[in-house]
Amino acid sequence: MDSKICKIFFFYKRLLRNMNYSRFLTAVSMARRPSPIRILTELQQRSPPSLISLAGGAPNPNTFPFHSATIQMKNGETVLFDETMMKRALQYSGSSGIPELVSWMKLLQMRLHDPPTAAYSPERGQMELCVTTGSQEGLCKVFEMLVSPGDNVLLDAPTYSGTLAAVQPLGCNIINVPSDQYGMIPDALRDILARWDPADEQKPGSSVPRVLYTIPNGGNPTGASMTAERKQKVYELAQNYDFLIIEDDPYYFLQFQKPWAPTFLSMDVDGRVIRTDSFSKILSSGLRIGFVTGPKPLVDRLVLHIQASTMHTSTFTQLMVSQLLQVWGQEGFLKHIDRVGRRWSTVSSSHCTFRAKLFS
Repeated sequence: MDSKICKIFFFYKRLLRNMNYSRFLTAVSMARRPSPIRILTELQQRSPPSLISLAGGAPNPNTFPFHSATIQMKNGETVLFDETMMKRALQYSGSSGIPELVSWMKLLQMRLHDPPTAAYSPERGQMELCVTTGSQEGLCKVFEMLVSPGDNVLLDAPTYSGTLAAVQPLGCNIINVPSDQYGMIPDALRDILARWDPADEQKPGSSVPRVLYTIPNGGNPTGASMTAERKQKVYELAQNYDFLIIEDDPYYFLQFQKPWAPTFLSMDVDGRVIRTDSFSKILSSGLRIGFVTGPKPLVDRLVLHIQASTMHTSTFTQLMVSQLLQVWGQEGFLKHIDRVGRRWSTVSSSHCTFRAKLFS
Protein backbone atom coordinates (compact mmCIF):
# COMPACT_ATOMS: atom_id res chain seq x y z
CA MET A 1 0.00 0.00 0.00
CA ASP A 2 1.32 3.48 -0.89
CA SER A 3 2.65 5.35 2.16
CA LYS A 4 0.47 8.42 1.46
CA ILE A 5 -2.64 6.24 1.30
CA CYS A 6 -1.59 4.53 4.53
CA LYS A 7 -1.36 7.91 6.29
CA ILE A 8 -4.85 8.87 5.15
CA PHE A 9 -6.21 5.46 6.18
CA PHE A 10 -4.73 5.60 9.67
CA PHE A 11 -5.72 9.26 10.05
CA TYR A 12 -9.42 8.55 9.57
CA LYS A 13 -9.24 5.29 11.49
CA ARG A 14 -7.97 7.20 14.48
CA LEU A 15 -10.79 9.76 14.28
CA LEU A 16 -8.53 12.42 15.74
CA ARG A 17 -8.34 10.82 19.17
CA ASN A 18 -5.80 12.76 21.22
CA MET A 19 -3.06 10.84 23.01
CA ASN A 20 -2.98 10.86 26.80
CA TYR A 21 0.79 10.99 27.23
CA SER A 22 0.73 11.23 31.01
CA ARG A 23 -0.50 7.65 31.31
CA PHE A 24 2.73 6.38 29.71
CA LEU A 25 5.12 8.19 32.06
CA THR A 26 6.82 6.71 35.09
CA ALA A 27 6.45 8.37 38.48
CA VAL A 28 10.07 9.55 38.26
CA SER A 29 9.54 11.13 34.86
CA MET A 30 6.33 12.80 36.01
CA ALA A 31 8.21 14.29 38.96
CA ARG A 32 10.93 15.92 36.84
CA ARG A 33 10.97 19.71 36.69
CA PRO A 34 13.05 22.09 34.57
CA SER A 35 16.52 22.81 35.93
CA PRO A 36 16.76 26.58 36.60
CA ILE A 37 20.47 26.68 35.78
CA ARG A 38 19.88 24.87 32.48
CA ILE A 39 17.15 27.37 31.58
CA LEU A 40 19.62 30.19 32.24
CA THR A 41 22.16 28.51 29.94
CA GLU A 42 19.63 28.33 27.13
CA LEU A 43 18.63 31.96 27.67
CA GLN A 44 22.28 32.96 27.53
CA GLN A 45 22.66 31.11 24.22
CA ARG A 46 20.04 33.39 22.70
CA SER A 47 21.55 36.55 24.17
CA PRO A 48 23.96 38.91 22.38
CA PRO A 49 27.71 38.28 22.88
CA SER A 50 27.96 41.53 24.84
CA LEU A 51 25.92 40.03 27.70
CA ILE A 52 27.99 39.16 30.77
CA SER A 53 25.99 36.67 32.81
CA LEU A 54 26.81 35.89 36.43
CA ALA A 55 23.91 33.47 36.82
CA GLY A 56 24.63 30.32 34.80
CA GLY A 57 27.98 29.28 36.23
CA ALA A 58 29.70 29.35 32.82
CA PRO A 59 33.51 29.60 33.09
CA ASN A 60 35.32 32.47 31.38
CA PRO A 61 36.31 31.12 27.91
CA ASN A 62 39.47 33.24 27.99
CA THR A 63 40.83 30.74 30.52
CA PHE A 64 40.46 27.80 28.11
CA PRO A 65 43.84 26.58 26.74
CA PHE A 66 42.55 25.95 23.20
CA HIS A 67 42.58 28.74 20.63
CA SER A 68 41.45 27.44 17.23
CA ALA A 69 41.39 24.36 15.03
CA THR A 70 41.18 23.40 11.38
CA ILE A 71 39.73 19.98 10.61
CA GLN A 72 40.68 18.57 7.22
CA MET A 73 38.13 16.31 5.56
CA LYS A 74 39.00 13.44 3.22
CA ASN A 75 37.56 15.29 0.21
CA GLY A 76 39.88 18.25 0.82
CA GLU A 77 37.28 20.55 2.38
CA THR A 78 37.89 22.01 5.82
CA VAL A 79 35.87 22.78 8.92
CA LEU A 80 37.30 25.86 10.65
CA PHE A 81 37.01 26.60 14.35
CA ASP A 82 38.25 30.17 14.72
CA GLU A 83 38.74 31.73 18.15
CA THR A 84 35.08 32.74 18.51
CA MET A 85 33.79 29.34 17.41
CA MET A 86 36.26 27.56 19.68
CA LYS A 87 35.10 29.54 22.71
CA ARG A 88 31.54 28.46 21.98
CA ALA A 89 32.57 24.85 21.30
CA LEU A 90 34.21 24.55 24.71
CA GLN A 91 31.32 26.11 26.64
CA TYR A 92 28.07 24.78 28.10
CA SER A 93 25.14 24.57 25.68
CA GLY A 94 21.41 23.83 25.77
CA SER A 95 20.23 20.37 26.81
CA SER A 96 18.20 19.67 23.67
CA GLY A 97 21.15 20.35 21.35
CA ILE A 98 22.68 23.39 19.66
CA PRO A 99 19.92 25.18 17.70
CA GLU A 100 21.46 24.94 14.22
CA LEU A 101 22.03 21.17 14.50
CA VAL A 102 18.53 20.54 15.83
CA SER A 103 17.02 22.63 13.00
CA TRP A 104 19.11 20.84 10.35
CA MET A 105 18.11 17.40 11.60
CA LYS A 106 14.44 18.34 11.86
CA LEU A 107 14.47 19.32 8.19
CA LEU A 108 16.22 16.04 7.36
CA GLN A 109 13.61 14.03 9.26
CA MET A 110 10.82 15.84 7.46
CA ARG A 111 12.43 15.14 4.10
CA LEU A 112 13.12 11.46 4.79
CA HIS A 113 10.00 10.53 6.75
CA ASP A 114 7.39 13.24 6.10
CA PRO A 115 5.88 12.62 9.56
CA PRO A 116 2.19 13.57 9.83
CA THR A 117 2.86 14.98 13.31
CA ALA A 118 5.08 17.76 11.91
CA ALA A 119 1.92 19.82 11.36
CA TYR A 120 0.32 19.04 14.73
CA SER A 121 0.04 21.35 17.71
CA PRO A 122 2.48 20.66 20.60
CA GLU A 123 -0.19 19.20 22.87
CA ARG A 124 -1.38 16.83 20.11
CA GLY A 125 2.09 15.35 19.73
CA GLN A 126 3.88 17.69 17.34
CA MET A 127 7.15 16.22 16.05
CA GLU A 128 10.09 17.30 18.22
CA LEU A 129 13.76 16.35 18.19
CA CYS A 130 16.64 16.46 20.64
CA VAL A 131 20.32 15.56 20.42
CA THR A 132 21.65 12.76 22.63
CA THR A 133 25.11 11.44 23.43
CA GLY A 134 24.77 8.57 20.99
CA SER A 135 21.45 6.87 20.37
CA GLN A 136 22.14 4.58 23.35
CA GLU A 137 21.74 7.49 25.78
CA GLY A 138 18.47 8.42 24.14
CA LEU A 139 17.28 4.83 24.24
CA CYS A 140 18.14 4.40 27.93
CA LYS A 141 16.40 7.63 28.86
CA VAL A 142 13.32 6.72 26.81
CA PHE A 143 13.01 3.43 28.69
CA GLU A 144 13.52 5.15 32.05
CA MET A 145 10.81 7.64 31.08
CA LEU A 146 8.25 4.98 30.12
CA VAL A 147 8.96 1.72 31.98
CA SER A 148 8.06 1.10 35.63
CA PRO A 149 8.69 -2.03 37.72
CA GLY A 150 6.16 -4.72 36.84
CA ASP A 151 5.24 -3.25 33.45
CA ASN A 152 4.87 -5.56 30.48
CA VAL A 153 7.22 -4.51 27.67
CA LEU A 154 7.12 -5.97 24.15
CA LEU A 155 10.52 -6.65 22.54
CA ASP A 156 11.83 -8.23 19.37
CA ALA A 157 13.13 -11.75 19.97
CA PRO A 158 16.09 -11.93 19.80
CA THR A 159 17.11 -8.33 20.38
CA TYR A 160 20.10 -6.05 20.91
CA SER A 161 22.08 -6.81 24.07
CA GLY A 162 22.40 -3.09 24.84
CA THR A 163 18.61 -2.85 24.94
CA LEU A 164 18.39 -5.70 27.43
CA ALA A 165 21.08 -4.02 29.55
CA ALA A 166 18.93 -0.88 29.66
CA VAL A 167 15.56 -2.57 30.23
CA GLN A 168 16.22 -5.48 32.59
CA PRO A 169 17.31 -3.37 35.61
CA LEU A 170 13.99 -1.50 35.44
CA GLY A 171 12.19 -4.53 36.88
CA CYS A 172 9.74 -4.95 34.02
CA ASN A 173 8.35 -8.13 32.48
CA ILE A 174 9.91 -8.60 29.06
CA ILE A 175 7.55 -10.23 26.56
CA ASN A 176 9.45 -11.58 23.57
CA VAL A 177 7.71 -11.19 20.22
CA PRO A 178 8.90 -13.77 17.65
CA SER A 179 10.52 -12.55 14.46
CA ASP A 180 11.81 -14.06 11.23
CA GLN A 181 13.83 -12.84 8.24
CA TYR A 182 11.25 -10.10 7.70
CA GLY A 183 11.32 -8.80 11.24
CA MET A 184 8.68 -8.86 13.96
CA ILE A 185 5.73 -11.13 13.11
CA PRO A 186 2.43 -9.20 13.46
CA ASP A 187 0.33 -12.36 13.87
CA ALA A 188 2.54 -13.44 16.77
CA LEU A 189 2.17 -9.99 18.32
CA ARG A 190 -1.60 -10.19 17.86
CA ASP A 191 -1.69 -13.57 19.60
CA ILE A 192 0.29 -12.17 22.54
CA LEU A 193 -1.98 -9.14 22.86
CA ALA A 194 -5.11 -11.32 22.69
CA ARG A 195 -4.71 -12.12 26.39
CA TRP A 196 -5.84 -8.54 27.13
CA ASP A 197 -8.99 -6.62 26.32
CA PRO A 198 -8.17 -3.38 24.44
CA ALA A 199 -10.88 -1.69 26.51
CA ASP A 200 -8.72 -2.21 29.61
CA GLU A 201 -5.94 0.03 28.31
CA GLN A 202 -7.18 3.13 30.15
CA LYS A 203 -7.97 1.42 33.45
CA PRO A 204 -5.69 2.25 36.41
CA GLY A 205 -3.31 -0.61 37.11
CA SER A 206 -3.98 -2.24 33.75
CA SER A 207 -1.30 -4.72 32.67
CA VAL A 208 -1.84 -4.05 28.96
CA PRO A 209 1.64 -3.36 27.49
CA ARG A 210 2.29 0.34 26.96
CA VAL A 211 5.60 0.04 25.10
CA LEU A 212 6.85 -1.96 22.12
CA TYR A 213 10.52 -1.84 21.11
CA THR A 214 11.87 -2.87 17.73
CA ILE A 215 14.91 -2.45 15.46
CA PRO A 216 13.12 -2.35 12.09
CA ASN A 217 16.17 -2.25 9.78
CA GLY A 218 19.11 -4.62 10.03
CA GLY A 219 17.96 -5.86 13.40
CA ASN A 220 20.71 -6.69 15.87
CA PRO A 221 21.63 -9.59 16.08
CA THR A 222 19.59 -11.14 13.25
CA GLY A 223 20.03 -8.57 10.47
CA ALA A 224 16.31 -8.85 9.68
CA SER A 225 14.42 -5.88 8.23
CA MET A 226 10.69 -5.40 8.74
CA THR A 227 8.55 -5.00 5.65
CA ALA A 228 6.27 -1.99 5.16
CA GLU A 229 3.22 -4.24 5.35
CA ARG A 230 4.30 -5.62 8.71
CA LYS A 231 4.96 -2.15 10.06
CA GLN A 232 1.45 -1.11 9.08
CA LYS A 233 -0.02 -4.12 10.89
CA VAL A 234 2.08 -3.50 14.00
CA TYR A 235 1.08 0.17 13.99
CA GLU A 236 -2.59 -0.78 13.75
CA LEU A 237 -2.19 -3.06 16.78
CA ALA A 238 -0.54 -0.16 18.61
CA GLN A 239 -3.61 1.93 17.85
CA ASN A 240 -6.01 -0.81 18.99
CA TYR A 241 -4.17 -1.43 22.27
CA ASP A 242 -2.87 2.14 22.70
CA PHE A 243 0.83 1.42 23.19
CA LEU A 244 3.88 3.42 22.13
CA ILE A 245 6.39 2.19 19.55
CA ILE A 246 10.11 2.75 20.17
CA GLU A 247 11.65 2.68 16.70
CA ASP A 248 15.38 2.12 17.27
CA ASP A 249 16.84 2.61 13.79
CA PRO A 250 20.65 3.02 13.87
CA TYR A 251 21.02 1.17 10.56
CA TYR A 252 18.38 3.12 8.65
CA PHE A 253 20.97 4.93 6.52
CA LEU A 254 22.70 1.64 5.62
CA GLN A 255 19.81 0.03 3.75
CA PHE A 256 21.13 -1.56 0.56
CA GLN A 257 17.90 -1.37 -1.45
CA LYS A 258 16.12 1.76 -2.62
CA PRO A 259 13.67 3.28 -2.13
CA TRP A 260 14.27 2.96 1.60
CA ALA A 261 11.52 1.26 3.55
CA PRO A 262 8.86 3.55 5.06
CA THR A 263 9.33 4.03 8.79
CA PHE A 264 6.97 3.90 11.73
CA LEU A 265 7.57 7.66 12.06
CA SER A 266 6.32 8.16 8.51
CA MET A 267 2.98 6.50 9.31
CA ASP A 268 2.56 7.98 12.80
CA VAL A 269 -0.75 9.82 12.61
CA ASP A 270 -1.32 9.44 16.37
CA GLY A 271 1.95 10.69 17.80
CA ARG A 272 2.81 7.32 19.35
CA VAL A 273 6.25 6.69 17.79
CA ILE A 274 9.55 7.58 19.48
CA ARG A 275 12.42 7.17 17.05
CA THR A 276 16.14 6.97 17.84
CA ASP A 277 18.75 7.63 15.14
CA SER A 278 22.53 7.56 15.18
CA PHE A 279 25.46 9.07 13.31
CA SER A 280 27.78 6.39 14.73
CA LYS A 281 27.57 4.05 11.74
CA ILE A 282 27.85 6.76 9.08
CA LEU A 283 30.01 9.61 10.46
CA SER A 284 31.88 8.43 13.54
CA SER A 285 31.10 6.27 16.55
CA GLY A 286 33.47 8.31 18.74
CA LEU A 287 31.63 11.59 18.16
CA ARG A 288 28.71 10.18 20.20
CA ILE A 289 25.96 12.01 18.34
CA GLY A 290 22.47 10.54 18.23
CA PHE A 291 19.03 12.06 18.13
CA VAL A 292 15.54 11.23 19.33
CA THR A 293 12.46 12.22 17.34
CA GLY A 294 8.95 11.92 18.70
CA PRO A 295 5.92 13.67 20.19
CA LYS A 296 6.87 16.96 21.83
CA PRO A 297 5.31 16.11 25.24
CA LEU A 298 7.58 13.05 25.46
CA VAL A 299 10.73 14.60 24.00
CA ASP A 300 10.35 17.51 26.43
CA ARG A 301 10.28 14.99 29.30
CA LEU A 302 13.40 13.36 27.89
CA VAL A 303 15.18 16.72 27.85
CA LEU A 304 14.35 17.22 31.53
CA HIS A 305 16.24 14.01 32.25
CA ILE A 306 19.20 15.22 30.18
CA GLN A 307 19.17 18.49 32.14
CA ALA A 308 19.62 16.55 35.38
CA SER A 309 22.21 14.05 34.13
CA THR A 310 24.59 14.63 31.22
CA MET A 311 23.33 18.24 30.86
CA HIS A 312 24.06 18.19 27.11
CA THR A 313 25.98 16.37 24.42
CA SER A 314 29.49 17.74 23.82
CA THR A 315 29.17 21.21 22.30
CA PHE A 316 32.43 20.64 20.42
CA THR A 317 31.26 17.49 18.63
CA GLN A 318 27.84 19.00 17.94
CA LEU A 319 29.45 22.03 16.30
CA MET A 320 31.85 19.82 14.37
CA VAL A 321 28.99 17.75 12.95
CA SER A 322 26.87 20.85 12.36
CA GLN A 323 29.67 22.59 10.45
CA LEU A 324 30.19 19.46 8.35
CA LEU A 325 26.48 19.20 7.53
CA GLN A 326 26.34 22.89 6.61
CA VAL A 327 29.22 22.35 4.18
CA TRP A 328 27.61 19.26 2.68
CA GLY A 329 23.96 20.29 2.72
CA GLN A 330 21.31 17.58 2.57
CA GLU A 331 22.38 16.44 -0.89
CA GLY A 332 26.02 16.11 0.14
CA PHE A 333 25.02 14.19 3.26
CA LEU A 334 22.89 11.77 1.25
CA LYS A 335 25.72 11.26 -1.26
CA HIS A 336 28.00 10.38 1.64
CA ILE A 337 25.36 7.91 2.88
CA ASP A 338 25.28 6.31 -0.56
CA ARG A 339 29.06 5.87 -0.53
CA VAL A 340 29.00 4.27 2.91
CA GLY A 341 26.08 2.05 1.92
CA ARG A 342 27.81 0.86 -1.26
CA ARG A 343 30.91 -0.01 0.73
CA TRP A 344 28.97 -2.13 3.20
CA SER A 345 26.97 -3.72 0.40
CA THR A 346 30.24 -4.82 -1.22
CA VAL A 347 31.54 -6.16 2.09
CA SER A 348 28.27 -8.04 2.64
CA SER A 349 28.42 -9.63 -0.82
CA SER A 350 32.03 -10.68 -0.26
CA HIS A 351 31.15 -12.28 3.07
CA CYS A 352 28.23 -14.16 1.51
CA THR A 353 30.44 -15.41 -1.33
CA PHE A 354 33.14 -16.56 1.10
CA ARG A 355 30.60 -18.29 3.33
CA ALA A 356 29.03 -20.08 0.35
CA LYS A 357 32.44 -21.41 -0.69
CA LEU A 358 33.31 -22.37 2.87
CA PHE A 359 30.20 -24.51 3.34
CA SER A 360 29.82 -25.84 -0.21
